Amino acid sequence: MMTAAWKPMPTPAILHLDNASKSYGSGDTTVHAISNVNLCIQRGDYVAVMGPSGSGKTTLMNIVGCLDTLTSGRYLFDGEDVSAFSEPQLARVRNRRIGFVFQQFHLLPRLSAWRNVELPLVYRNASDRRERAMAALEMVELSHRVEHRPTELSGGQQQRVAIARALVTDPDLILADEPTGNLDSTSTAGILSLLRSLNVSGRSILMITHEADVAAAANRAIHMRDGRFVEETG
Repeated sequence: MMTAAWKPMPTPAILHLDNASKSYGSGDTTVHAISNVNLCIQRGDYVAVMGPSGSGKTTLMNIVGCLDTLTSGRYLFDGEDVSAFSEPQLARVRNRRIGFVFQQFHLLPRLSAWRNVELPLVYRNASDRRERAMAALEMVELSHRVEHRPTELSGGQQQRVAIARALVTDPDLILADEPTGNLDSTSTAGILSLLRSLNVSGRSILMITHEADVAAAANRAIHMRDGRFVEETG
């Protein structure tokens, strides 16, 4: 009697949107922010979503980051359907499994670099916060600036602190929203190089941007217009 060869179960995508739609308002005032979007990001992917203002990028980011919920469709995060999660469940995903990097650095000015980085761990009451913050700052090559406050750092260095804060929880996904929007060309190149090195080391990254040269740093770029994906390159 022949037995079938054993095959490992496929690893679920870290992010899977299935006919995802989000609308605001009702009747004649309804705004369809995103419509029937399908997106699959595997572990280790580096994907950029780009488009002009009003294309739906911000709404997409809010959905992916569990900051908002879908009107229809499904959102699977690492195989779990988070579409119907309660707010406490969504908060847990945000805090433990997604690392956020924003255009505005959102650093607390009175805290040192390492104190800013440890903040996501404070909500967990983690006992090794300082050690993990220091390790994250070393990953972004800022171990010599751990005691400096944001006002004592350049824009590029502040964004590196923000990236370290995103890394400190060891997230499954880094969600970067216009991460170079407030930086000059030299700092932009440095941040894109850092994101590339993080991806090469195995990090999954979804980057939202309106700049084609920034999107080109990703492995693939998806173009968005009027709430829909219209083209994919890479």
